[in-house]
Amino acid sequence: MKKDFLLPDIGEGIVECELVDWLVAEGDRVEEDQAICDVMTDKALVQIPAVHAGTISRLYVQKGAMARVHAPLFELELADEDTAAEQEKAAQDPRPAAEPAPASSVSSAPAASGRRAVASPAVRRLAREHNVDLTQVPGSGDKGRIYKEDVEAWLAAQGAPARTESAWREPVTGVRAAMARHMTESLAVPRFTYCEEFCLDELLALKSRLAPECEREGVKLTLLPFFIKALSLALSDFPLPGARLEEGGQTLVYEDGHHVGVAVDTPAGLLVPVLHHCEDKSLLTLARELSRLTRAARAGRLTQAELQGGTITLSNIGVLGGTVSTPIVMPPQLAIAALGRLQRLPRFDEQDRVVARHIMTVCWSADHRVMDGASLARFNRCWQGYLEQPGRMLARLH
Repeated sequence: MKKDFLLPDIGEGIVECELVDWLVAEGDRVEEDQAICDVMTDKALVQIPAVHAGTISRLYVQKGAMARVHAPLFELELADEDTAAEQEKAAQDPRPAAEPAPASSVSSAPAASGRRAVASPAVRRLAREHNVDLTQVPGSGDKGRIYKEDVEAWLAAQGAPARTESAWREPVTGVRAAMARHMTESLAVPRFTYCEEFCLDELLALKSRLAPECEREGVKLTLLPFFIKALSLALSDFPLPGARLEEGGQTLVYEDGHHVGVAVDTPAGLLVPVLHHCEDKSLLTLARELSRLTRAARAGRLTQAELQGGTITLSNIGVLGGTVSTPIVMPPQLAIAALGRLQRLPRFDEQDRVVARHIMTVCWSADHRVMDGASLARFNRCWQGYLEQPGRMLARLH
């Protein structure tokens, strides 16, 4: 018995997604729960498993094309035991089976090779343009992930002629398409920017003392977990920046918890995984969770739940070298902060002597419909105080 597998609802109102790669070919025998293909939504790479054992008899969507939710994705010749179960189910359910997709959408996907290439849609597109088999390209990323530079290096090693085109074109899809849409929508929010210098001498000293203990727990401690924890403490004192604006700007909603989004630079584009309930997490737990989410984001393996529910966002642009930036508020959130590069700079002390300080410039953007400059300045001063005098932060932990 043959049965169409329909692309399931992936959530977030997604109606279609890019079929990044088939992990099987027509004629392959597959088992229940075996991964069949990778699809890319606006935010993450999602693996679609088989719900029955059987033999793949038809692939309806070509690699690189868009697959629609609730439309046939592939056809499966069911195993005998599943055929009996399906026939029994069909006898109990008189509804007609789903219509197959038009013949023109049948895939000509090549047979799967032994090694599966892990790469973003843009890299796969580059490989297709140069007729490169990605399974032959060594990847330099985590778990062999292949980047654009790996494909270019492989082409150079094969003696491929240098690119002569004067322009490079590719459709804006996936994460970048979502970013373009959200950034355009954010223009409807009147916002203002506020910047302040943070002196982090004491915080760096504390981090140096705690780092060995974290390493024994298998966690690399950075400054970001301190910023997240201090932000949560400041939200306990000044909750407005962690609220969200709903009903066309008529209602403020205060969530039960501090859910901090952290912007992560990934090969597919900017992703913002969320650390939920930071008020209940220790510094060590935050560091461990931050490391896990960052790895998952760069591997394209974040779940929808890990990308939802943020009430305030931090962007650590400083790791890439910038000192001052203007982050974009993402409605319905009210505020976002961008951390600049940490620098050792001369400053005057209380006796007017020039001394070296570790300085970071932090820039806020806030929704000016409900937040004024004074409210944000008071909140920032509270947050800054926890970071510049981390003993106060430790005294508030439980």
